[in-house]
Amino acid sequence: MKFSDGLWLNQRGFDVSYAVQAYDVTTTKNSIKIFATSSAIWNRAMTLGGVAFEITYTAVAPDMIRVHICHHKGSLQNKPQFELNLPEGYVPDDIHEEDGFVSMTAGHTTLKIKKGTDGWDVSFSRDGKRLTGGGWRSTSYIQENKFHRDARLAVQTDDDFFNYPQDAHNTFMREQLTLDVGECVYGFGEKFTTFVKNGQNVENWNSDGGTCSEQSYKCIPFYITSNKYGVLVNTADKVSFEVASDTINKVSFTVPGEELDYFFIGGENLQEVLVNYTNLTGKPALPPAKTFGLWLSTSFTTTYDEETVTSFIDGMAERDIPLQMFHFDCFWMKEYEWTNFEWDLDQFPDPPAMLKRLASRGLGLCCWINPYISQKSKLFDIGMEKGYFIKNPDGSVFQTDLWQPGMAIVDFTNPEAAKWFAAGVRKLCEMGVTAIKTDFGERIPTKAVYYNGADPIHMHNYYTYLYNKTVFEVLEEYYGKGQACLFARSATVGGQKFPVHWGGDCSAEYTSMAETLRGGLSLCSSGFGFFSHDIGGFEATASPDVYKRWCAFGLMSTHSRLHGSTSYRVPWNFDEESCDVLRFFTKLKGKLMPYLFAQAVKTHATGIPMMRPMVMDYTDDIACRYLDQHFLKEIGVEDLARTFHMSKSSLNKFFQKQLNTTCHQYILKKRLALAVSLIRQDVPLKTVAVQSGFGDYSSFFRAFKKMYHISPTECQADNEKLKKIKH
Repeated sequence: MKFSDGLWLNQRGFDVSYAVQAYDVTTTKNSIKIFATSSAIWNRAMTLGGVAFEITYTAVAPDMIRVHICHHKGSLQNKPQFELNLPEGYVPDDIHEEDGFVSMTAGHTTLKIKKGTDGWDVSFSRDGKRLTGGGWRSTSYIQENKFHRDARLAVQTDDDFFNYPQDAHNTFMREQLTLDVGECVYGFGEKFTTFVKNGQNVENWNSDGGTCSEQSYKCIPFYITSNKYGVLVNTADKVSFEVASDTINKVSFTVPGEELDYFFIGGENLQEVLVNYTNLTGKPALPPAKTFGLWLSTSFTTTYDEETVTSFIDGMAERDIPLQMFHFDCFWMKEYEWTNFEWDLDQFPDPPAMLKRLASRGLGLCCWINPYISQKSKLFDIGMEKGYFIKNPDGSVFQTDLWQPGMAIVDFTNPEAAKWFAAGVRKLCEMGVTAIKTDFGERIPTKAVYYNGADPIHMHNYYTYLYNKTVFEVLEEYYGKGQACLFARSATVGGQKFPVHWGGDCSAEYTSMAETLRGGLSLCSSGFGFFSHDIGGFEATASPDVYKRWCAFGLMSTHSRLHGSTSYRVPWNFDEESCDVLRFFTKLKGKLMPYLFAQAVKTHATGIPMMRPMVMDYTDDIACRYLDQHFLKEIGVEDLARTFHMSKSSLNKFFQKQLNTTCHQYILKKRLALAVSLIRQDVPLKTVAVQSGFGDYSSFFRAFKKMYHISPTECQADNEKLKKIKH
């Protein structure tokens, strides 16, 4: 939201009060509490009334400071809260007062606040270098006048149920943090606009808007900058960011209401900032190794049955294109009945037998679901009777005809409703489904009532967290940690714990490919470790050149899925060269799997994304700050890339010195370690040979037996022998 009218004025209809003086300062063992006034106080008479701020700065962890700004603290406490890992008992390195200032140091990050009547000044610095802060006209309380509010509400009268509602609240809290010369801002979740967000208005409100607009499926109120710090605004409400737009040298963030809570997160570099951020909000789970291979889908509105599915899988095998995952999109269920967790028996007469046949070919299997229950679904009456759906304010079930006729939406704040929905997912697991595509979760009503009384406006963004968490936990419980995988579209803060996420509805053209990449780079700048998209584009059908270029992009992404809307994405539908291109990049990714999976483990442990923008590794290179058509994908030993042009002897000398082994032995051990992991997952041995980078089974068999003095077939048959293998 823009409130300024140039340098001196504010827009008509708003009265803005600013923090001007740190009137009273108190400290605790881990915090600084400020009572800030909106004018300089020179005498007692000036203390009679007026806007004041209670601001608490708390050292949460090294390089992490929480800022809570409050005007009136009597608001209802019914808002959903992000699940944050807040350490207990952390004490900062130093808190002290000096003439005119109070400061606090946590790790390498120092907060400094000016005291007295000389004006408002707050700064965050690292090892003495100022990073950002607030000064004149920064921390603000904003009141909207009645005429402006009524006009705004009138304009919103015919808005859709999922838009930001006619919220009668007319107060806002705003913080403004300065930007340095040349400082670039990134993140905010999956944003398809220009990668560098300077000059943009970013609205944190999950929407189903495709990849061609400023709307986003995955809004994360978190940004990082080239000055090597990050800011998380800690609310599920709509946060409005003005990034060097309302005020050119500042990032402004505004929330409705009377309180604002945010975290300043520092680090030595942008990778460390994300490590600290994911320490707070959660690390990405480790997806199963199989999911890094090629996925093929039925596509969306195409006609398909078991015969079609089998023909696609046979076609890939005949063309020697390794396939690891097969996805059944919406119409595995009968039309008009989504979601009911029941197969369309007209198209798939014996689902368990079919799934068993496909699994015997080494395929992981994925099914589409959404959190909506059509009125025609057999589940609707059950959910309505038991109170499992989101309700209207009058107590009736919220329903809409948008997407599915008469559909209701599962209320995951009701523990029994969550268990009921989870039981449907578990039934699929028992049939042999190994992954779930959790589609939708963005168009959530805002004039609604939840089982736990949660604020429906805040629940709009937060809903996706409960939805994806419910499904992910079923998979993790059934298959074990490291074996659960979603293909999720919507997300909020913490959603990175439930991978994988894909980029939504893109079009089959080069510009949309670029949009998708920008969305992925922004998402991976926001704490998400893994990213995928629809190879070849979702809407329409790509020309062969677009399809082939997208295959390369897709297979070099962390997860790679062929999926479309109205047409199939098998390569022979484009041209024969498409088969060659897809085969080449699929096998290349297979050869790199030992390195890729090692990096996936690193991402899981640290939160540093596998796929990331160039600026994250080369922040001080000014040219890299603006690159949005490139990305880095780590493939193993960080120094390996530097050795590609060495002679074989030089390469081995390097490995001998650094790792006390030869390059060949290092790679072999990585491949065999991955092979053992796959065998433990009951992956067929021929598939293990491909996924672990050996290619043919005989080479894999010989290497395995030489290393472990036992054959892979013996290991597969005897779990006790497999357990004895150590790396």
